[in-house]
Amino acid sequence: MRGQRAALRPSRAQTRGAAIAALVALAPFLPAAAVALGSHEVDARLPYLCTLPSGPQTATVRIRATVPDRATVGETIEADDVSTTLELPAAVAAELTALEAATVRMETTLTVGVGQNGGSTDVTWLGTAQPAAVPAEGPLTLTSTGDVPALTTGTAGELTLTAGNLAVGLAPSKADGTPTGPASLSVSCVPGPDAEGRTLAGIPVTAGSTGTPSPGAPSIPPTAPSSSPASFPSSPAAPSGQPSTPSGRETAGGAAGAPPDRASASDAGKGPRVATGNAPATAARPKAPPCVTEKPTSTSLSAYITGYSNVRKLDGASLIPVSCVQLEQGEPVIDFRPDGSIHLLQKSEGSLLYQGRKQSPPFTSTFLTFGFAPTTATLVLEQAGPLIVESDVLLVFPDNIAETYIRVPLVLRVLDAEVNGTPLDVGPGCRTVKPLASPEPQPAKYPGDHLVLLGKGQLLNGTDATGYVLTSGGPLTGEVTVPAFKGCGAGGENLDRLLTAAISGPGNHIRQIQGQTCAVGVEVPTEGQCTADRQPYVVPKPER
Repeated sequence: MRGQRAALRPSRAQTRGAAIAALVALAPFLPAAAVALGSHEVDARLPYLCTLPSGPQTATVRIRATVPDRATVGETIEADDVSTTLELPAAVAAELTALEAATVRMETTLTVGVGQNGGSTDVTWLGTAQPAAVPAEGPLTLTSTGDVPALTTGTAGELTLTAGNLAVGLAPSKADGTPTGPASLSVSCVPGPDAEGRTLAGIPVTAGSTGTPSPGAPSIPPTAPSSSPASFPSSPAAPSGQPSTPSGRETAGGAAGAPPDRASASDAGKGPRVATGNAPATAARPKAPPCVTEKPTSTSLSAYITGYSNVRKLDGASLIPVSCVQLEQGEPVIDFRPDGSIHLLQKSEGSLLYQGRKQSPPFTSTFLTFGFAPTTATLVLEQAGPLIVESDVLLVFPDNIAETYIRVPLVLRVLDAEVNGTPLDVGPGCRTVKPLASPEPQPAKYPGDHLVLLGKGQLLNGTDATGYVLTSGGPLTGEVTVPAFKGCGAGGENLDRLLTAAISGPGNHIRQIQGQTCAVGVEVPTEGQCTADRQPYVVPKPER
């Protein structure tokens, strides 16, 4: 789920569709468009270095495909008959044998760089393999096949495809068909230091005829139904400079674009670009606190959140201000369950950030305390431990059902207060005695008091994503108990009981909205996701 991604086309086979959906994490599938006339074969054998749970191993990766000999501006460019063969040394087969594995299944995601005229982006070539016998001796060789993204570009010039990193999921099974322990292994592979000639193909792109769609704009074949995943209308139109995909965007890699627009006459002559959003380029971005990621990695994400929290005792709702959240994504793991279901699991960690501190910006709330006294308080949510994001995508073809739990211990701090117009000196240490507490579905795994938010998303093949997906955002809900307060008051006056009686208690509903994430550490972020200085572009609006 990393870097920029092109949207995938639909799979016609149930198993392949499920595997692809797991890897792209709720990406929409669009029908395939025609391949340009004339094609040639790609057959590359490259040395890779793969990291297994037991340590690094050298490997050979063979990439085969059929690509067009040439294309014209605005024409869909596809690779067919794509396969990825991974040859691992005998030591790996021995490791699987030690786990009592008789067969092993493989899922692959190959990052392919797409370059043209100095611009570049990444797409993902996905594959699945049938179960293969684990050899008693010799190397382990597995071959995956699958659908790959279709591309289009709005400018002339050679378009190159270059092999990049390879992520592999292995699911070993015993002779009786039951999973081994562990049930899955994640393998990360990078091109070896002597992997020269990683360019898989160079496809000349020439200017089209008058019937060709306007340069610079992605096009959708006339027979293809329109489809786009959940997105925010504030994404700007993308400028020229990059190859693009003819459909929306993939949410799995932490990178997403917006549905394409048809090009206007004013777009003629512009260079290649990623899919543009529905919003005009002049749409103003709402103000938001700084959200700059220091020392980002290739797995860094950032996003803005906002929302409302009900205060049950006061029969009112408090606005949670727009806040910066920064995340480091964990390695995705494909989990083949004994019941035959396929899950994509990912655990990420992060934190709030405001002026170098792990907290929300200060925010002001006004209520009628005890039903008659107007009270205004300035509050801050302070993070008291790690923020953990756990995503579980269940594949039930043709649906992709996602559940994401976000857990974080937050202490509510009161900075100042005013009752009926009279300032109330709460002192410098007025806060809840412990973090806000939510009902925890896994108390043994996640003990202690913390906030729990749940986001649910669903994508039916060929329709928009609904609900929440980590990379594209959406609504998260939860319920918290506000603990008692301590340290409130100054000059000998103790206000702990007053604030506890007015605010503390259970049953406070929270509805939070997360915006589209910015994939901070990728070389070229997808247009519409990040500002020029790599902050989240989308600033969400709160919803009750």
